[in-house]
Amino acid sequence: MLTKFSGVRRPATVSAYYARRVELRDDQPTQHEIGKRTFVVAPVEPLDVDGVRTVGIGVAVWGVAFLALLPFYGSLRDDDRGWWLWMCLAGFGLGLFGLEYCRRRRTARNDVPMPEDG
Repeated sequence: MLTKFSGVRRPATVSAYYARRVELRDDQPTQHEIGKRTFVVAPVEPLDVDGVRTVGIGVAVWGVAFLALLPFYGSLRDDDRGWWLWMCLAGFGLGLFGLEYCRRRRTARNDVPMPEDG
């Protein structure tokens, strides 16, 4: 159900918003037959998570791995495994970009006013 809110049509609930974004409809099948197997589609609501905590933990793990391998860089380089250290650094750096993306997404989602149920 959509409601009119300040000139813009917005969904009545967050789950309705995500259901519309992924185009879930009432007429979608509840079962899929593939070959001789039948798969039942569960009526599960989409999760309302922003990913900041998950990405933050990943960034911390990459950073700890980099710091743990740093004292062994000489032996890693001698064994042609020096790329392990740089892989950890790349994971940490890319994770920082992902963390900023998730934070901006969370802020944008929180700034959308939700209509009051009347």
